[in-house]
Amino acid sequence: MNGAESLLGTLVKAGVDVCFANPGTSEIHLVDALDRCPRMRSVPVLFEGVATGAADGYARMTGNPACTLFHLGPGLSNSLANLHNACRAQVPMVNIVGDHATFHRPLDPPLASDIEAIARPFSRWQASTRRAEDLGRDGADAVAAARTLPGRIATLIVPADAAWGDGGKIAEVHAPASPPRPDALRIEEVASLLRNGQRTALVLGAHTTEGAGLQAAARIAAKTGARLLAPFTFARMERGAGRPVVERIAYVTEMAVAQLAEFRQMILVGAPAPVSFFGSPFRSSILTSADCKIVTLANADEDCAGALDQLAAALGADKTEPQLQHRETPRAPPTSSLLDSIPGTVLQLVPENAIIVDESITSGRGLMGATQGAAPHDWLVNTGGSIGIGVPLAVGAAIAAPGRPVLCFEGDGSFMYTLQALWTAARLSLPITTVIFANRVYAILKLELMAAASNPGPRAMNALDLAPPAIDFVALSKSLGVPAVRATTPEEFATALRRGIEGKAPNVIEVPV
Repeated sequence: MNGAESLLGTLVKAGVDVCFANPGTSEIHLVDALDRCPRMRSVPVLFEGVATGAADGYARMTGNPACTLFHLGPGLSNSLANLHNACRAQVPMVNIVGDHATFHRPLDPPLASDIEAIARPFSRWQASTRRAEDLGRDGADAVAAARTLPGRIATLIVPADAAWGDGGKIAEVHAPASPPRPDALRIEEVASLLRNGQRTALVLGAHTTEGAGLQAAARIAAKTGARLLAPFTFARMERGAGRPVVERIAYVTEMAVAQLAEFRQMILVGAPAPVSFFGSPFRSSILTSADCKIVTLANADEDCAGALDQLAAALGADKTEPQLQHRETPRAPPTSSLLDSIPGTVLQLVPENAIIVDESITSGRGLMGATQGAAPHDWLVNTGGSIGIGVPLAVGAAIAAPGRPVLCFEGDGSFMYTLQALWTAARLSLPITTVIFANRVYAILKLELMAAASNPGPRAMNALDLAPPAIDFVALSKSLGVPAVRATTPEEFATALRRGIEGKAPNVIEVPV
């Protein structure tokens, strides 16, 4: 058994059996080993940023890491924008980066680079394996590191001679250490705050907007009157009819300040204290009022769901019935403008158990608030602010949850970063309906420019335009193997969305804005 075979065998033995791959020569022996490891599913992508975005979406929906496969430092570098987003989402992921053979690297060939330095800012664990007999063991350690709660990025660098060398061994994967829980004093401190009658927000992070953590938080809110909030950049939220209501903190600084002004107490559960995305000479970076007391129930690397269970028990809320969202009556066919009609249409048509991926910060800003009463669904967003995650995230989610329909709402500028993800969706016939809001401009940056400069000139404004030439997203999507239509009226959009969902295949709807 060579090193490549031992690594793939170890990964699948550990339950890591999906690999999003954009490989090259240095890891070609890992590609060759796929034929002898049929349990490893290889998903080809055309750009490394699609691989990390898809691995992120897969992890959000399964809680389990996928692996990625990259070619040397340049390949890893291409993945970094969405690797940053995955770090912020706190998801498990195992990156495998092929390196030059150990005897070849000192010769400084053209593709040589400091892979370790490139990986370090995004990896909580990394190693470079020099011997085939150690590759299985290091792969096992990478999986265990990735599964350390709340989820970590692990990067394993594999020189080519370690992959092709003999002596590989499939290794046992040990379970990661259990995360600590807050001590009794901290639980009682937070419980006392929730009993004092002050207006309190419970800010949920570290995967507590889903599963048992969300249910415990909802019982606490029902018992105490606290309001459930989530950072703008949450990873995944279970929402819709029959689920607790969690309010998203606004992106725009002034809106977030107004939203949070009423709270005199804020309890953080695996989430950071709210701050603005960017600093400004005209406003504070802190979003809460000066007299708001902020305390931490649990840090992200602690057992946040367990901490919420402890808190619910301390408050006598462990048997309290949570308040749940009711199903809103589907609205009549839209008669307003196209953009204004879209939230109501989505509310009406989103199917039960859908996965919604949202990277439409400007044109789609009203979508989330307007669809709270839709059929139960999961909502995924860009967690790190690095654009171009929408369609890759949808690809990973669709692979993780076969049979579930996926809706992806995407801005045109963000879409152009990783449009190659449509090719993967077409190749695998994934049931993803992608709505592209085509406003032909980096609209969010124009808003920031208007806020920063009292009277920006034409050259500054022109730097943020995406036309001319106007991109034809229908033709572009079709060229990548995905059927597409352009919807210019509310009725056309409703028809296209219904057909797209019912078609259970990849499709694109361009919405001119």
